Amino acid sequence: MKNSHTSEPGPAPKTELIRGIGLGSATALSMIDMIGVGPFITIPLMVSAVGGPQAMLGWILGAVFAMCDGLVWAELGAAMPGSGGSYRYLSEIYGPKRLGRLISFLFIWQISFSAPLSIASGCLGFAQYAGYVWPLLATPYFSRELRLPLPVLGSLQARTVVTPGTFVAIAVCLLAMLLLYRRITSIGRLSKFLWAGVMGTILWIIFAGLTHFNAARAFSFPPGAFHLSRGFFLGFGSAMLIATYDYWGYYNVCFFGGEVKDPGKTIPRALLLSILLVACLYIVMNISILGVVPWQELDQAAKTDTRFYVVSMFMQRLYGAWAAYLAAGLIMWTAFASVFSLLLGYSRVPYAAALDGNYFRIFARVHPEGRFPHVSLLALGLVASAFCFLRLVDVIAALVVIRIMIQFLVQAIGVIVLRIRRPDMPRPFRMWLYPLPALVSSLGFVFILVSRSNFLREIRYATVILIAGIVIYLVRALRRHEWPFGPTPETAAQAAPLITNV
Repeated sequence: MKNSHTSEPGPAPKTELIRGIGLGSATALSMIDMIGVGPFITIPLMVSAVGGPQAMLGWILGAVFAMCDGLVWAELGAAMPGSGGSYRYLSEIYGPKRLGRLISFLFIWQISFSAPLSIASGCLGFAQYAGYVWPLLATPYFSRELRLPLPVLGSLQARTVVTPGTFVAIAVCLLAMLLLYRRITSIGRLSKFLWAGVMGTILWIIFAGLTHFNAARAFSFPPGAFHLSRGFFLGFGSAMLIATYDYWGYYNVCFFGGEVKDPGKTIPRALLLSILLVACLYIVMNISILGVVPWQELDQAAKTDTRFYVVSMFMQRLYGAWAAYLAAGLIMWTAFASVFSLLLGYSRVPYAAALDGNYFRIFARVHPEGRFPHVSLLALGLVASAFCFLRLVDVIAALVVIRIMIQFLVQAIGVIVLRIRRPDMPRPFRMWLYPLPALVSSLGFVFILVSRSNFLREIRYATVILIAGIVIYLVRALRRHEWPFGPTPETAAQAAPLITNV
């Protein structure tokens, strides 16, 4: 930046993006975003959280929950099919010149943390599975517990870990940036190629499990497995948090809605189709694994580093070492595909905000030849690379809680608010069974937030980010005479005749 004014927030000249993504590419991008590395490394964590194969309920309820929230995204995405996703929706729901300006700013503010965390989780997952093939990647070079005491809220905690795998994770992020630095039309073709590898991996695991399936082993529930005790609900709260993380990504198409063909139809179809297909794959894949590997073994694996390699152990038991290494390679493929899709979608969010003058103008820049937001892409990728120095488990927990508190909850409630405020707004797709899915989604998010052991730790992160964002917005609004310190368009219009008469 040669001139200081280029870093100041403000409206930027709009440049048209290319609507080059059809239903096939949009569904593929959402599916590879959803699958990633999560389901392959969280199976033991799900089993351990609930203490048995009843963990399947977590996947089933997670699918129902994802479908309810997916209907929220489908209605909003079809009605407002530009790039930016939740930024655009929250602004419109709560008033672009009033409260919506604050809420949409807070969304962009939390995206500065949660989007790189999400991308980093895929990169770290890649590095974890690479450690199965090259064990030296897990050799610790440096580890330190970071603690920041805060008044009232308590202490913020995080652990930094540096291993050779850390630098593998960073290299994965940089490679995804390089591949995305091109026109959206060629990215659509590349997404289908990555999708084929992801589908091949899951279908192979399902085939292997079903052809060696033992029903007695898969459904060997422990005594009291379904007793509705406090421990039951705490366990399912933890399991739902994991399932929510594994299903997230179905909304990715909404972030690059400005580059989707026939968005009023394509966005809802891609959303709901990806959720349905991935839910079926997850449930069958996990039942297949439980039919081969006893749940007690998975429970023990959750307490050691072997939890990262369950699928490779599963394949080794069935076919030998060659299959274990091949499975590790295919899972690394799926992890990279997820990073690719995440970085593509999230890079469009700061771009959309900058066009509205609600973020730094430099993020509105579009590559002169490829016509994609290259500054936003590079910025998010570099921040995600820095987050690769954190532990994967901490990244996942912080990511889910921050996103729920500052984005998903207010959006699920907001779709009802928008129906009330603007009943005549064109809606190419309307939520089925309205308003039930939005209410179920809201209650589910609250349940995930509070029904876990040590849930206050991640809530502290989100609260600090929320408070800091509000303070920054208010200082900025005061300087720019915006809401709540400046007159709204409505009050200015009412005051105009009085000023004229004087």
